[in-house]
Amino acid sequence: MQTQHVSAAPLSLSIRLRERWAAGIPCSSDIAFAFGVSFIWLVLYNVRFWELSAQAMWHPNVGSVLFMASLGVLAWVVLALLLLLSPTRRVMRVAASLMFVAAAFGAYFMSEYGAIMNQEMMRNVIQTDRAEVGALMNADLALHVVLLGVLPALLLWRVRLPATSWRSQLSRRAIAIVAGLGVAFAGVFANSADYATFFREHKPIRYTLNPIAQIVSMTGLLAGSRESRANEPLIDPAGKVERTAATSAKPLVLFLVIGETARAANFQLGGYGRETNPELKQISGITYFSNTSSCGTSTAISVPCLFSHLPRTGFKVDEAGRYKNLLDSLVQAGFDVQWRDNNSGCKGVCARVTNVDYNQKPDRRYCTDANCFDAVMLDDLPQTLRKIEHDTVIVFHQKGSHGPFYSERYPPEFERFRPACRSNQLQHCSQQEITNAYDNTIAYTDHVLASQIRMLREASSKIDSLLLYVSDHGESLGENGIYLHGMPYAFAPEAQKQVPMLMWTSEGYVRRTQLRPDCLSTEAKLPVSHDFFYHTVLGAAETRNQAYDRRLDLIAGCRRGGGSE
Repeated sequence: MQTQHVSAAPLSLSIRLRERWAAGIPCSSDIAFAFGVSFIWLVLYNVRFWELSAQAMWHPNVGSVLFMASLGVLAWVVLALLLLLSPTRRVMRVAASLMFVAAAFGAYFMSEYGAIMNQEMMRNVIQTDRAEVGALMNADLALHVVLLGVLPALLLWRVRLPATSWRSQLSRRAIAIVAGLGVAFAGVFANSADYATFFREHKPIRYTLNPIAQIVSMTGLLAGSRESRANEPLIDPAGKVERTAATSAKPLVLFLVIGETARAANFQLGGYGRETNPELKQISGITYFSNTSSCGTSTAISVPCLFSHLPRTGFKVDEAGRYKNLLDSLVQAGFDVQWRDNNSGCKGVCARVTNVDYNQKPDRRYCTDANCFDAVMLDDLPQTLRKIEHDTVIVFHQKGSHGPFYSERYPPEFERFRPACRSNQLQHCSQQEITNAYDNTIAYTDHVLASQIRMLREASSKIDSLLLYVSDHGESLGENGIYLHGMPYAFAPEAQKQVPMLMWTSEGYVRRTQLRPDCLSTEAKLPVSHDFFYHTVLGAAETRNQAYDRRLDLIAGCRRGGGSE
């Protein structure tokens, strides 16, 4: 009998737990549900938001305390509105569930990498590929999303709300919204001077309020994309395209190499103390531009901007697809143009030229899983160069130094700096390990560029050639707790905006264009930017159109005595 009594207790407890689970979690109203969920987001999922807000606005005085308190109320009300504006309870539960998962992802990337959830970051999310997604996946992220995303999302469906009419729900929500906004606006009004500073001087912080930042940014991005996809003919800013040089006995070949995530600070050619450019340093005919700034801090912005006639200040990525670009002008000028891609696509730039995507046909000699080393784009180059009979432009879009898995961007034999971080969880590696892995990627890029130059040089009896390399953006390696890239341009550290750029010219090209290398070396010390790329390529191709600006052509002043052409 005693045995039966002991076994009945856990059985009874199990029954009670099942009954409670079946009964659900009681909640007094829709309003309590919305404000309760939003309070959880505000406290547990917005560590980065509060850190940045405190750094920007905190001072040890009563005014700062009142401002931070009012900011908490404002953020709480705004987050609650996401749910209170849902038309039905079911929609509110679905929205809250999805936002828990989004908040879990957002909290992880903002906390671990210092990410900002603005439109540029959402564009990166949309345009990423399987390889980039795989590089970001890890056990910590999976556990974070399960515990802080999936589990709370499932628990929401166990919340039991009292039965009330739809009309009653609506009126109570309306009262709560008006009251909440009234309290929030009163706090803003009482601290108006502080809010003026906060919103004017610290705009990027708003893109860390989780999960509303992702929603607002993605909505704005999709709305802008729909407008830009209108069925309108392409705008041609170039107009008539002309060749400015006499016909030559040799075809002209331009290699345009678009680097990925290479930052100028780690290029030996720019003064970095480590040997990250040992091969390029031995090659004659190279000019390194030591003060180059990018158009954006992400591939999705910088690549379309590079090939646009517009300067960074006038460029809008959502409108880029409406214009013909640099490659269109080169085709119109009679060049054979090919885009070779080992990255996540050309972002619309190569829409009207031949496109070779090496992610779609991986070569086992260079590729493992979804990752290919950049040398995969060079395998057939010697044969290609031997067959060229017409003026040709080949664009190489590198994988380069794309993080966070830097150690996957180079073959094992190129690991010169050790120990190297071998994880995509950079926060678990030391600063030196991260730098070592990153520097190995730069050294491998050095090898790839040097290989391309050697191939062009070996074909010099048949072609005149030029290689122009520039990275799309830079990278943060943990400085001030910031990793990777993609921060708002005005807010981004210099490491994400200062990029390497270099030009190599063959002896045949120098003779052909009467180029003065000593003049070019002098010009290379001046501040330049991605704005110069479009016009310099046109100049290098001995081509002009109506959008060409000689002042932005880096070699215009160093040809034919530096005078007019």
